[in-house]
Amino acid sequence: MNLIQAWNNGPGPSSIREYLILILKGLCMGVADIIPGVSGGTMAFITGIYDELIDSIRSFNGTFIKKLVTFDLMGAVAEPHLKFLIPLLFGILLAMVSVANIIHSLLVNHPVQVWSLFFGLIASSILVVGRKIGNFSAKNIFCGILGAIFSFILVGLIPVTTPDTLWFVFLCASISICAMILPGISGAFILLLLGKYEYVTGALRNPALPENTAILIAFVCGCAFGISLFSRALHYFLEKHHGVTISILTGFMAGAMRKVWPWKDVLESVVIRGKTHVLSEANVLPPAYNGDFAMAVGLMLTGFAIVLILEWISSAQRG
Repeated sequence: MNLIQAWNNGPGPSSIREYLILILKGLCMGVADIIPGVSGGTMAFITGIYDELIDSIRSFNGTFIKKLVTFDLMGAVAEPHLKFLIPLLFGILLAMVSVANIIHSLLVNHPVQVWSLFFGLIASSILVVGRKIGNFSAKNIFCGILGAIFSFILVGLIPVTTPDTLWFVFLCASISICAMILPGISGAFILLLLGKYEYVTGALRNPALPENTAILIAFVCGCAFGISLFSRALHYFLEKHHGVTISILTGFMAGAMRKVWPWKDVLESVVIRGKTHVLSEANVLPPAYNGDFAMAVGLMLTGFAIVLILEWISSAQRG
């Protein structure tokens, strides 16, 4: 078996059209990860690739490591779901490189409009994902409410001062990377809450310094450890306790609506390397009816419709 055969044997797209669609879904996830408080996991849910994403992360298992260290290159390529992950990661990175400045500019100059679109997207995705619960039992409803309360409180927390030791950087990385694959919870926001956003991004500015190299190694190791354990745990619960797990994830998205409410007053912020990061804000009622309000409502409806259309297309493809 050669490398091409090993690649083709893995799960993932099988035509140019499917590759392009997967890259486009990666673009959507990348754009979501750029928005503070919005999760790429939410977009994975919206675009119907969440289960595949979790399975693909799990595919980097002990068998893969064994084949890698024994220089079984063909086996190492065939074991993980690279055929799925590489196009998806390409789309995510492409979004971060190409549209990051545009998104940040829109957030600064047209925040209400941007948040309105995402409000509609997430509101609609709550309905779409909620339908997958199947059985709306008292247990599932209770778990959904718990998830919503947890997420609602979490997105309103104020960052704390924490130690700069490597073990804590490792811990923060493990937690924040898990948040990135949870719908409704932003990994970057968790890192900011834990007081390590500036510390880690500062290390990225000059990674050649020995102390910065140590920070980044601890962070990468923490990410690998966290996502490896969490993806397996999440897969287990999705498989064994599907209704409860989907209920909690739906609750996460519902609670996170607090973060994407378009109209808000900033109470406290901090400037990190020329960029303003909001620490505390309060949601307010929209102003009296005007053109901006009408546009915001229109964008909410547009976002709502986009998710329903994507769900319809996804259902049609599944037959």
